[in-house]
Amino acid sequence: MKVGIMTGGGDAPGLNGVIESATKYLNQNGVEVVGIVDGFEGIFDLNTIDLNRSRVDGAYQTSGTILGTSNKRGIGEDAEEFIEKFNELGLDGLIAAGGDGTFQALGAVSDKINILGIPKTIDNDLAGTDMTFGHHTASSLISKSIATLKHSANAHKRVMILETMGRTAGWLALNGGRAGYSDAILLPEKELDMQAFVADCKEKLSNGRRGLVICVSEGVKYQGKSSIKKIVEGAPEQERLGGISDILANALEKELSVECRNVILGHLQRSEPPEIFDQLFSMELGAKAAELAMEGVWNKGLAYKNCGIKSVELNEFCAPPRRVNLDIEEVRHARGLGIYI
Repeated sequence: MKVGIMTGGGDAPGLNGVIESATKYLNQNGVEVVGIVDGFEGIFDLNTIDLNRSRVDGAYQTSGTILGTSNKRGIGEDAEEFIEKFNELGLDGLIAAGGDGTFQALGAVSDKINILGIPKTIDNDLAGTDMTFGHHTASSLISKSIATLKHSANAHKRVMILETMGRTAGWLALNGGRAGYSDAILLPEKELDMQAFVADCKEKLSNGRRGLVICVSEGVKYQGKSSIKKIVEGAPEQERLGGISDILANALEKELSVECRNVILGHLQRSEPPEIFDQLFSMELGAKAAELAMEGVWNKGLAYKNCGIKSVELNEFCAPPRRVNLDIEEVRHARGLGIYI
């Protein structure tokens, strides 16, 4: 048996853990493993590398992906060519770690080739699964950044606004913000009431706070308008969110008469080495995918549901993003702690 491993879309802490785990499990059972270089491009270009225990050993500790990744080329109208190249590589199956775009593309060929899908995104917004690897590590960085910024905020009696990734889902801001005891967490799922938000900031500052740290998701809309974004022509995702923290800093400074600064974490959230939870989570996902491949179970995705890894239909990951429900316990408890949401 010969199995390919591929990573698609944006990187996330834990990708290399999936590669290492799946490779070692398959090699242990006499299966030949090749890595597909740079996502779908590697299939079309027949660009692969041999994967074995020595080549992947220790990769789980690093961020990025040792195989490279790309979202510049999908499958689309080239499905027949993709299948031809897949067969030319002599693959019996493909283990693919990716996001909704990866799985939507693979859906066009899943009836012709063997695929196992592993969902990944630091945003934690993929449908069909309760959790994605990389999210814990990214949230931890946000939490540590908030704790660090509090020192500067208190020293200078200023307001610091930390902007997170997340697209239209607020999981990163919510979980990183809660863990760091942010003074406020602004989510795309809740319309920003500027008057109430400013009042909360004023109350906290008048009650003895020297400074504040606000955690805002990049998808938050300012005063009912559309999310702050720029258009990048020719990019796979032409709309890039970002910049709400700068607008909020300028607006708050006028309202509070206090210096306000913004910090955009950006791709640092993707680049952190995976922490222990994501190391173990990615290990289990890679091993489970290899186990299913050995059993001849294909065209399934691996979802984390009810505290365990389950196999589901691939198209479950292609549903609309899973966004924050404002009625969940985590939001209620954060508000009970005095965090404005």
